[in-house]
Amino acid sequence: MKALILVGGFGTRLRPLTFSMPKPLVDFGNKPMILHQIEALKAAGVSEVVLAINQQQPELMLNFVKEYEKKLEIKITFSQETEPLGTAGPLALARDKLLDESGQPFFVLNSDVICEYPLLEMIEFHKTNCAEASIMVTKVDDPSKYGVVVTEEATSRVESFVEKPNHFVGNKINAGIYLLNPSVLERIELRRTSIEKEIFPKIASEKKLYAMVLPGFWMDIGQPKDYITGQRMYLNSLREKSSQELVTGDDNIIGNVVVDESAAIGEGCLIGPDVVIGPGCVIDSGVRLFGCTVMRGVRIKEHACISNSIVGWDSTVGKWARVVNVTVLGNDVHVADAEVYNSGAVIEEQGL
Repeated sequence: MKALILVGGFGTRLRPLTFSMPKPLVDFGNKPMILHQIEALKAAGVSEVVLAINQQQPELMLNFVKEYEKKLEIKITFSQETEPLGTAGPLALARDKLLDESGQPFFVLNSDVICEYPLLEMIEFHKTNCAEASIMVTKVDDPSKYGVVVTEEATSRVESFVEKPNHFVGNKINAGIYLLNPSVLERIELRRTSIEKEIFPKIASEKKLYAMVLPGFWMDIGQPKDYITGQRMYLNSLREKSSQELVTGDDNIIGNVVVDESAAIGEGCLIGPDVVIGPGCVIDSGVRLFGCTVMRGVRIKEHACISNSIVGWDSTVGKWARVVNVTVLGNDVHVADAEVYNSGAVIEEQGL
C-alpha cells in the first residue's frame, strides 16, 4: 500500500517554532510530528509514503527522509508543489507516485492530526462497505465551530456536509484521515482544489463515501493551545497503551511525564502532569513544570516555572522566571533571571 501526507502548509499558526523548522518536523512527544504518522502507516502495511510539500525548507525535509527511510525500512518520496494546490490538487500532482498495478486504495493524511491511527481497522471498514472513499470522523461537543459530516447511522454512508451549522445536524467532523480508491484521482484536476468541499460531496452524492468514527482521542495540533491539549491527550493514551514510555517511581513526578534518557533533572523539582522533556535538556534544582513541552537542548535554571507553554530548541529560561499561559519560545530564546514573567507571549529569538 501507499500513502500521501499533506505537509504543504507554511505553519503560520505554529510560529515561531516554524521559523526554524518545517511544521512536520516540529517535535511532539519527543519526535517529529510527521514521524507519528509514518510509523503508524508502516505498522498498517504501507510500504511507500509520499510527502506533499511546498518550497519551504526542503533541505531539512530531505535530511529527515534520509535518516528515517533507513530506520523504518520504508520508502519516502517527495511531491513538491510550486504553487498552492489546496487539499486535493496535491493528489493530482502525485498521481504517478500513487498509482501502481495493484489497484489498492491509498491513505491520505493531514500532517497536523494526532490520534491513535486505527489504520488497519479503517482498511477493513473500507472493504466491508465497498467504498470508493472512506473518511475518518471524530465526535465533538460543539459542532457549530466545524464543518459537520452528516451520515446515515445504520450504514455509515455520508449523506452531506454542513459548514458550521446554526442548528444541530450531527456531531461528527472530518478527522483528516482518508482511504481512497485510485478512481478518486480521476475526479481531481491539477489545480487548486479542496477535497473536502469539491471532491467528497460529489462522491457522497453518488453514495460511494463512508465515514468511520475514530475511536480514542483526536486533535489538530497546528496551533499552540491545541498542541498543548493534544499533548495531554497523547500522554493519556500512552498511559493506557504504552505506559513503559512514561516516567515512574519518582517522587518528583506527578501524572503523565515523558523524559528523554539524556536529560538531567536537579533536586527538589516538581514535574507534571502532562510534561515532555527532550534530549539534552538540563533542568536545575527547584524547577516547576506542568502542561508543557521542553524541547531538545533547553536549560531551565533554578526555581523557574513553566506551565501550559512550549519552550523551543536550545532556549534558556532564567532563575525564578515564569513562562505561562500558552507562551511559545522559538529556537535559541533566552529569558533572563529575576522574576521575568511571560504570559501568552510568542518570542522568536534572543529575547528578554
